[in-house]
Amino acid sequence: MKNKKIIYSKEHEKYLKNIKKDKITTLLAQIIIFVGLIGLWELLTAVGALDPFFFSSPSRIVSTLAEFFSSGEMFTHIGVTLYETLIGFLIATFLGTLIAIILWWSEKLRKILDPYIVVINALPKIALGPMIIIWFGAGTTAIIVMCILICIVITTLSMLNAFLSCDKDKLLLMKSLGANKFQTFFKLVFPNAFGELISVLKINVGMSWVGTIMGEYLTSKAGLGYLIVYGGQVFNLDLVMASTVILCILAGGMYFIVARLEARFKK
Repeated sequence: MKNKKIIYSKEHEKYLKNIKKDKITTLLAQIIIFVGLIGLWELLTAVGALDPFFFSSPSRIVSTLAEFFSSGEMFTHIGVTLYETLIGFLIATFLGTLIAIILWWSEKLRKILDPYIVVINALPKIALGPMIIIWFGAGTTAIIVMCILICIVITTLSMLNAFLSCDKDKLLLMKSLGANKFQTFFKLVFPNAFGELISVLKINVGMSWVGTIMGEYLTSKAGLGYLIVYGGQVFNLDLVMASTVILCILAGGMYFIVARLEARFKK
């Protein structure tokens, strides 16, 4: 059976065209602003208003990236940082959600641990850097642990608040129908918190990159964080800016994947 063509009213067609036009206008404005800022940056460095030694320039960044990619060295550093970030992101999201489930399940345990979670959340994680290096060694494991520490507490708190915000009337209805705690959680509470889980994933995308780069600042022999530190030490701002550009692209790509997953699940 052939699908019938949907016929819209003129007002609705006009509304759809306006939405499409608005999206195109917004995208064009974003592109113009980006190109304009890059062009202005290049112009200011070319005329000497900005010293390229301290501020670099788009052309110098492109030249640095081309050099590193042609030698294959940049792929190694990208691979190291991407591996550390993805592992930390996945572990932190899983463990944070699991801890939130346990705290939701046991109100007594939640009351006992609540002040400790608040203190850990307020603690600057960078202060634990020396201990992490001593406990886990100066390498990839320590960097992943730092990434996990940055993400896990905010994941736990966000998911726990989502679980606790479930409608009380619906909880009472489930209880009156004879549902046990397991059934209540997986049939009502967790599906209700799915939107918050997506939000947590989006937050953790940024936080995991922060944690990984922070860990690479402390201890690393490879990775984008290592390149940034090394570039700063030898006053090679082209390398610092080039590494930062790659970081922005990777973080943006990771966020785009999460956003696509959100759109797919919403459908």
